[in-house]
Amino acid sequence: MKQRDLKDEGKLHRETIKYMAVAAMVLNHFAYIFLIQGSFLYEVFTDIGYFTAITMCFFLVEGYGYTSSKRRYGVRLGVFALVSQMPYMMAFSGEGLMEFHSLNMIFSLFICYLILVAFDRIYDVNLRFFVVSALALVSLICDWSLFAPAFVLLFIWAGESKERRGMVFQVSAAVFCVFNFVSRLGQCPVLDNILYSIGNSAGIILAGVVIVYCYGGECAPKGSRSAKFSKWFFYIFYPTHLLVLGLIRMALKY
Repeated sequence: MKQRDLKDEGKLHRETIKYMAVAAMVLNHFAYIFLIQGSFLYEVFTDIGYFTAITMCFFLVEGYGYTSSKRRYGVRLGVFALVSQMPYMMAFSGEGLMEFHSLNMIFSLFICYLILVAFDRIYDVNLRFFVVSALALVSLICDWSLFAPAFVLLFIWAGESKERRGMVFQVSAAVFCVFNFVSRLGQCPVLDNILYSIGNSAGIILAGVVIVYCYGGECAPKGSRSAKFSKWFFYIFYPTHLLVLGLIRMALKY
């Protein structure tokens, strides 16, 4: 992966976009836990939050290609997926203390990592198809079930092509819009449903604009103190913010 150079001046770099994704994720989670569903702020915060999942899937695919140790990459994802599960259940348990309703997003990313390994290590097309399909089905018990594996498969197909990446975001936004429209059929007037569904795809569209047109690659040199901080910050922040939100939820009895 290229380091920062003159042609990238003025562009957004990986760490910056990841911080944007973290901020969007916090807004999304805050809305789900504390705001009234259907309210203006709820819709705005959740829609902005949809920026995060597809962005992290993009960086997962990219990161798999340049990481110095694919094994350590997978171990980190697996460990932090396990660490994050209890805070995740605390944050999203409704009125209960701790309830299971799905596995957290890092589990989804770990499954996507295994899909990348399958493409990297399994040369038999039929066996690879079977393994990838099985992993996608396992994602049904995870956050962003099926969508996260689909995003990763599309980014594998896109490779380094700017045009194909643009197509990935367009297709993903359209499919997500239709999915949300269908899931709300009969729950609200059709016109409202259309507007809500278009809004739901706004985060994915924004992610596409940022990554396709504004992404300039790495900022801090690999191995630098700044790069190390950024790498571990994203892993540690996820369970930490869920734990904080969960404790606040329980204290306020949401």
